[in-house]
Amino acid sequence: MDTLPPLIDQHSHGAVHGELGLGSFEAQLGAAAGARGPAPVGTSHFDTRTGLAIRRWCPPLLGLEPHCAPVRYLARRREVGAFHAGRMLLRGAGIETFLVESGAPGGLTSAAELADAADARAHEVVRLEPLAEQVADTSGSVDAFLGYTAEALYSAAQHATAFACEGTYCEGRAPDAGAVRRAADRWLRDRRPGEPLAEPALVRHLLWSAVATGLPVQLHCADPQPLADFLRATAGLGSGSDLVLLPQAPHHRRAAQLAAVHAHVYADVGPCPEETLGQAPFGKLLFSSGARGLPELYVTAARLFRRAVDRVVGEWTAEGLCAPADGRRIAEMVGSGTARRVYGLASAA
Repeated sequence: MDTLPPLIDQHSHGAVHGELGLGSFEAQLGAAAGARGPAPVGTSHFDTRTGLAIRRWCPPLLGLEPHCAPVRYLARRREVGAFHAGRMLLRGAGIETFLVESGAPGGLTSAAELADAADARAHEVVRLEPLAEQVADTSGSVDAFLGYTAEALYSAAQHATAFACEGTYCEGRAPDAGAVRRAADRWLRDRRPGEPLAEPALVRHLLWSAVATGLPVQLHCADPQPLADFLRATAGLGSGSDLVLLPQAPHHRRAAQLAAVHAHVYADVGPCPEETLGQAPFGKLLFSSGARGLPELYVTAARLFRRAVDRVVGEWTAEGLCAPADGRRIAEMVGSGTARRVYGLASAA
């Protein structure tokens, strides 16, 4: 949809720094395509839908023809240089605002660095588990850990646009203080510095604390159905915190259904908008790239989203289900309007 305004990407992790050789690029591409390990002998991770999308839309941004051979594309990338290639790709993605999750390891660009490279806006989404892990690395007692964690969460709420958390341990009620203290004691006693947080009671404590701030909370989940009790329990809370479901494929359809049921719940539109747009009001769905590492992934996610939404509303318009103006409004809503409303983002100048 050529008239679709620039997008708001509600979830990504930043781009890599520095040059990437063929092996490093292949590894990043394989991870994005869901592969574990190298491609089969005689093939490449470019032999995936993600690889095809990169070859279709990224070469023209670096001055090459679409569908050029991967070796030629990577040679051009090295010729331009990682710094300039990243800027050219990010600025050609058609994304005006990025919400970047912080806290994950990997040496990726920060929200500010991504904004500078893309000549766009970027905002930080604070991941709760790494926040607690950083506090635990310097806490000597349960009281110190719980106190400093509360301070860190309060401080993060002053500058973050949203929080993010793994939805695995969601339940319909917050853990009591005794359960939180016992979980903290177990974790701190047995933990080594840098060890990830996997105490269910502590994760639930962090999640309910984040909801109490009133900021939106992104919930990462494989299948969102186990979150149903938590979604019901948080409905109508005075904090006004919205919840955004970020499921793994193929569960986006179910996430959209849950968003339709609960006024405070929203869902990622997913890779197949033709499925989710039929399951929830259009104003409950949001675009995200989920990109991590390669700047090319921002380009391909945005282009695939635009084409998918264009197909859906084009069919609805051709069938007489909606007018062309309605189709444009639906695409704008999912592409940027709903994110602007949920996350309290100002309109682009």
